[in-house]
Amino acid sequence: MPDKPNHIVIVGAGAAGLMAARVLAHGGRRVAILEARERCGGRIHPLPASRFGYPADGGAEFVHGEAPVTRGLVREAGLTVRTIGGAQWSFDGTTFSRESPRDPYDEQLHAAVKDLTEDLTVAEFLRRHFAGPDYARLRHAVERMVEGYDAADPARASTLALRDEWMNDGHATQARIDGGYGGLIDFLTAQCRKSGVAIRFGAVVTTIEEDGGRVAVRCAGGEVQLCDRVIVTVPLPLLREIALPPAARAKAAAADDIGFGSVIKILLRFTRPWWRERREELADMLFLLSDETIPVWWTRRPDQHPVLTGWFGGPRTAELSHLDPRGLIDAGISSLAAIFGIPREEIARDLVAAEAANWAHDPFARGAYSWATPRTRAAQERLARADGPVLFSGEALYRGRDMGTVEAALASGLETAEMILRG
Repeated sequence: MPDKPNHIVIVGAGAAGLMAARVLAHGGRRVAILEARERCGGRIHPLPASRFGYPADGGAEFVHGEAPVTRGLVREAGLTVRTIGGAQWSFDGTTFSRESPRDPYDEQLHAAVKDLTEDLTVAEFLRRHFAGPDYARLRHAVERMVEGYDAADPARASTLALRDEWMNDGHATQARIDGGYGGLIDFLTAQCRKSGVAIRFGAVVTTIEEDGGRVAVRCAGGEVQLCDRVIVTVPLPLLREIALPPAARAKAAAADDIGFGSVIKILLRFTRPWWRERREELADMLFLLSDETIPVWWTRRPDQHPVLTGWFGGPRTAELSHLDPRGLIDAGISSLAAIFGIPREEIARDLVAAEAANWAHDPFARGAYSWATPRTRAAQERLARADGPVLFSGEALYRGRDMGTVEAALASGLETAEMILRG
């Protein structure tokens, strides 16, 4: 027999699901969350402080831009957001430089995007405005930024959606929560439980169907939850794996017009910050970009933890899809060895702890985060409507500037919950 019906069932205990549950429970609704993992947080994945010397983030790490919802929750939780600063360095295969490959072209690039009214894919924008051998370096730099920073495919990504990022050089305002995102998830989880929200782990939702004026949510283990409404907050690729009622299935099809990217993240903890010892000019390094296999690295600045984090995003991550975590760690060490011109064995000797994740291999994520195509805004409008018993929420549906972020997930969950409370 099905369990006692809940007014609202939320599929997924990530940032969007927890935020929606908290608001709805505070609004007097009875809420249950069904979470496939054995933990809350989704693509926020705290790692043990004992491994890296601080509570590292195996998933989302940075607070991007103003992030008013995130910062409000952080204050409420008694946590601290710390703005980070430092230099972005590039390695071109020969020399280290603070100059981005885009810098000589910035004025032309800004002029081309400033007055753009028709949205184009990034690839088409570059073909129209920066064709020819003279702009090869610019095209390469823009494509790498779109892939690496946004985890997006230049052949599909929206130029208008990326315009602000380019105008602000991508890394304009970055911050971290002291103690990582795990503290925020712990706070939201505790708030939900205090308000009576039932959170069930290991609940893999397979089917949502309308049943005599109510909604039945069925899990792989046979559990059934009856409710009045369902909020689905799973990452976009997982929408295809849940059987939905016809109207909801038709609405979910709009997700095909929203991009979704893959990311490989590698954390390496060393006995000492050897990169600063070998090259004193890198003392202020926050980001390091190159064309090596793992192309982006960052430090823990302003903290002094001797940890480097490697990042590889976008469609080219498929090239490493055959590697397990150990193979990814080896690829990271080899990339650092090539950048700094030292034997990989020397780097490996200083390694204390390592963690690597290809988020495309995660069965409950199938990738990292969303990005906009020229058709995404219309798709988001359709998916975010509260027309029917099955609603959708999550970072991919956020229509603000920083889509694909934790702020986007929290804001979307908040918006969905408030729509229900108003209705």
